[in-house]
Amino acid sequence: MVDDDELAPLVANDPSLDQQVCQEGSCECRAGCHGVDARLPGLRLTDEQFQFLCDPHVPILPCGTLRTYGRRTSKKERTIEHVDTLVIGGGAMGSATAWALARAGREVVLAERFTPGHANGASHGEFRNFNVAYAEPDYVAMLVEARRLWGELEDESGEKLLDLVGLVNHGEGPDARFDAVHAQLEGAGIASEFLAPEAAHDRWPGMRFDTRVLFSPESGRVRADDSVVALQRAAQGHGADIRHETRAVAIRLLTDDLAEVELERDGVVETIRARSVVVTAGAWTEKLLGGLIPLPRLIVTQEQPAHFAVSDPALVSTWPSFNHLRDRGRDDYWYSDVYGMLTPTEGVKVGWHGTGLEIDPDARTFESEPVQLAALRRYAAEWLPGVDPDAFVEISCTYTSTDTTDFVLDRVGPVTIGAGFSGHGFKFTPTVGRILADLAMGRSRPAARFSLGS
Repeated sequence: MVDDDELAPLVANDPSLDQQVCQEGSCECRAGCHGVDARLPGLRLTDEQFQFLCDPHVPILPCGTLRTYGRRTSKKERTIEHVDTLVIGGGAMGSATAWALARAGREVVLAERFTPGHANGASHGEFRNFNVAYAEPDYVAMLVEARRLWGELEDESGEKLLDLVGLVNHGEGPDARFDAVHAQLEGAGIASEFLAPEAAHDRWPGMRFDTRVLFSPESGRVRADDSVVALQRAAQGHGADIRHETRAVAIRLLTDDLAEVELERDGVVETIRARSVVVTAGAWTEKLLGGLIPLPRLIVTQEQPAHFAVSDPALVSTWPSFNHLRDRGRDDYWYSDVYGMLTPTEGVKVGWHGTGLEIDPDARTFESEPVQLAALRRYAAEWLPGVDPDAFVEISCTYTSTDTTDFVLDRVGPVTIGAGFSGHGFKFTPTVGRILADLAMGRSRPAARFSLGS
């Protein structure tokens, strides 16, 4: 690609050329708007340079615009960069995709709009649940792969990311759904066992149980913030270019294997052309791809879990993570199922699942909804004797979910989409990254469950 530096020697410095008007529909117009007058006597352009100037896909100032082009265009005004793959969104899934692509030897740029460690999306915080209790074979297979890939990332980064303290699921209701989960896990070689409520309480006195409990010792929690850092560092170790505070403002599809993306950083807009673009933008997915890709409905909500202080360390020192399923026959203060985990430096994290108000991610208040918060405190008082329901710190995060709660993992032309992970996606992070990387490289087709056509 010919860039401004190569064209600079060709630019005339004659002041009489200032303030000329580009005439629409001519190559001379396009050349002029690039800072070069193709009509100048004696100007000689190579075929490559002339083709570049007349390329209809090259973004330039509109014809009919006054332009002083007796000098070359500043790089602060416009630059064009070519890369193999651009990943938009540097949370967990985008970082995992960059790692997988870089490991495969691909040139990859990862653009993240916020600073490292920000709290504006869905990947921040000390821990996420690592829950293996799925009855669907698709998800169980992904979990088996994720466990292996988490181990590879730990080996590569030197960081301990998985804490396999176990996880309990209880409160299943009348449909005995945990039997199907237990059967799937057994078939996949993942250990799990049923405990009577009394036995579970004796083992974990900081929790209360009124139904049988499905305990999976190979579950637990994953370090969220540390995982994103480890993924990005590992990707960089394989040659990935990580760019923070770099916001994607527009995506254009040029051909089936070429896209153009405008990135803004510090008020400067840069254009990147990529053979493949992966969008893992979380709550901003619809804003970037709406009208361009036929997306399913993506519901963006602001969730408000809380960290509750531990009332007696002896009661929670060996706590597993937990999911408490709502009894659908009860009509009381419960908003949804409840999830939680011990976060050693912050207390016990407890939250409703997917019950927050729908929001615009660019207009968040980060303020809690008081009725839901009061209900969460009531839950803690009734079901978690190991915490103090009056001593808590609110948390705010976004969820981006589909109506089915299944992920979106698909490709349309040069754009690969990863979306809808909130509430149960973090544990799958390295598997999702591998799947999105394979889609971006054309190595696989989307699974039916996660395709845009499902």
